[in-house]
Amino acid sequence: MYTIGQVSEMFGLPVSTLRYYDKEGLFPNLQRASGIRKFAEQELEALRVIECLKQSGMEIKDIKQFMTWCAQGSETYRQRREMFEKRREAVEDEIRRLERVLDMIRYKCWYYDRAMEDGNEERLRSMGAEELPEEIRRAYENAHRIRAQE
Repeated sequence: MYTIGQVSEMFGLPVSTLRYYDKEGLFPNLQRASGIRKFAEQELEALRVIECLKQSGMEIKDIKQFMTWCAQGSETYRQRREMFEKRREAVEDEIRRLERVLDMIRYKCWYYDRAMEDGNEERLRSMGAEELPEEIRRAYENAHRIRAQE
């Protein structure tokens, strides 16, 4: 069993966040001894899932729905699976978006390295994408890809 302070440190979360989660009913089986919350492995695993879902962009109200489904048992497996499938798709979309951002940053780092070498941007401005080094060209093309083309 762990105290709220220990869990806070383990997960890098403020104690207030853990209290909020408890108040919202996200730890339905959380034990208390003399009013002190005692976190077992079950709550730690729930917290891992809660934090995963939060990081994926899910709102607390939807996480609460997931926790309710868990408490309802096996008849909600399909709903839980569908919820995770939607989260997976959303995270994959975000990864693709961030890859485009990272590729633009890669391209611009390369661009300004060359501009500093040349002392200006004239040569770079006249370059077509086909003249770029292969890795930089791929980054450039990905960074300039229109979302609908994916």
